[in-house]
Amino acid sequence: MEALYRHILEHQSTAVVLLDGALRVTYMNQSAEFLLAASNERSQGDHLCMLLRGDDDFERELEEALSKEQSFTRRITSLKALQASSREIVVDYTVTPMTDCEQGGLLLELQPLDRLLRINREAAQITLHKTTRHLVRGLAHEIKNPLGGIRGAAQLLARELDRPQLSDYTDVIIEEADRLRNLVDRMLGPNQLPHFRMANLHRILERVRQLITAEHPGRLRIERDYDPSIPDLYCDPDQILQAVLNVVRNAAQALEDTEDAVITLRSRTMRQVTIGSERHRLVVRVDVVDNGPGIPPDMLERLFYPMISGRADGTGLGLSITQAIISQHGGLIECESEPGSTCFKFLLPLESHDEAA
Repeated sequence: MEALYRHILEHQSTAVVLLDGALRVTYMNQSAEFLLAASNERSQGDHLCMLLRGDDDFERELEEALSKEQSFTRRITSLKALQASSREIVVDYTVTPMTDCEQGGLLLELQPLDRLLRINREAAQITLHKTTRHLVRGLAHEIKNPLGGIRGAAQLLARELDRPQLSDYTDVIIEEADRLRNLVDRMLGPNQLPHFRMANLHRILERVRQLITAEHPGRLRIERDYDPSIPDLYCDPDQILQAVLNVVRNAAQALEDTEDAVITLRSRTMRQVTIGSERHRLVVRVDVVDNGPGIPPDMLERLFYPMISGRADGTGLGLSITQAIISQHGGLIECESEPGSTCFKFLLPLESHDEAA
């Protein structure tokens, strides 16, 4: 029976850690080893604080559970896995005193929520993007119709004017109507369907690097961290180039006042990734990381909305267009930012031509 119980524990998705009366580790199952990036064998006898750290009340509550023999549960709690470079994990955890066991101690059960929260966040972002696109398309239709009438009326009026100098005014009306129409077209994003074909991702990234280096000679450094094993990507290379270029240009502009300005282009593969409601066997991840001042927290939630910009001269359309392109490719773009580090993460399915079809 003992072997059966251990077999069950080892195959649980919940991370299980058994602690003695001094909060030293006596056992971890495989899920706990993976979550905490620590070996069960090597962690024997280590104090829990060497593996896991919470807020000021974390250890005190464990000690109280021991002394009072009372179990408790905490929901959606951030802890740091110290053996995994202090990686922050979000978990539900339950602490149960082992009162019916000779050696006593605590049973700590950790249910990781990071993946669930990420999926929920991604689903909300995709839904929000679709809603925004629907709203923008409806608004564009309502704007472009009267603009066409204004432009046509200005052209007719220009033909009836008997004083040539008055045509300057009708020219202004026509030019501004054209400018507004072009602005609305840009809000709608790419006006053509992607032309998919197999393309080398790193050639696209190298082209972006060359363009940014030419636009900002000597002012910033672009570092490359590529995974050479990544296969060709089934995509529209011109659109992917435009999407990445929009982000890297924003990063370069954000670094104008940063000494030793650095942008890092990184590529990696990820397996079994869910984007929206679809699970993909293999996904390529492209990170664009800069060491600039960061994005204000109040702007992060609105970053991909049309007409949202952190610069006085910005149109706020670059990231909206980028999101539209990535969405057309069945992918996702996310952003994490703090002072000194901003990372835009592209996720794109790595599918063959047959799989995509």
